Amino acid sequence: MDIALFDYGVGNLHSLGKALEEGGATVHVTNDWAEALSRDALVLPGVGAFSAAVEALPEDRSPLHDAMEAGLPTLGICLGMQLLFDSSEEGMGEGIGAIPGRVRRIRATIVPQMGWNVVEHTDDPIFDGIDGLTAYYANSFVCEPDDPAHAIGWSRYEDDRFACVVRNGSVWGAQFHPEKSSTLGRKMISNFLAEVGRRMAEAEGTADPGVSNPAATAETAAPSPEVTP
Repeated sequence: MDIALFDYGVGNLHSLGKALEEGGATVHVTNDWAEALSRDALVLPGVGAFSAAVEALPEDRSPLHDAMEAGLPTLGICLGMQLLFDSSEEGMGEGIGAIPGRVRRIRATIVPQMGWNVVEHTDDPIFDGIDGLTAYYANSFVCEPDDPAHAIGWSRYEDDRFACVVRNGSVWGAQFHPEKSSTLGRKMISNFLAEVGRRMAEAEGTADPGVSNPAATAETAAPSPEVTP
């Protein structure tokens, strides 16, 4: 299973890469979007500011949006979750728009939120085998999906209850850092990889054997979409 871990050029990806490898993935750290979209799944990490990360997105967002809409399993973590949305109060620029909504500043007297917080969640495959999750946060901004049904997990900081885990089809986002959230947090990463494997297995019956990414499989052979840096 080949996982693209996108590198915005800031921050340390070691702990997240290690967690993915422990889950059985082969991790490819890349800053090339065409390569990232060719893998079995995409992980957007959680380091840096929204405006700086937006600059690392391709000028034409449509190949990213289309790949995710077509079923490319994607996991956005912290900042990576925020990039899945349309825009942010933190800075200029547009996100990917895979989950309609916006990013706003957390409503609290002490910002940023640093440390551990309880996560409530619905039933979803990414939470399989997880009960009593307490997760590690380092954030000043939170996401507000336009459709409340896209929120599948919540935390409360001071008086602000916010969506901390979201999902739209094969796209998930977590505002906290599962790779730093002890055994249950890393279990979330393993569950994501299990979903990737399940979708790959489902695609084997219809996909070209030479194509490992179900999002890249089409009814007729067509060239991969070009990504403009």
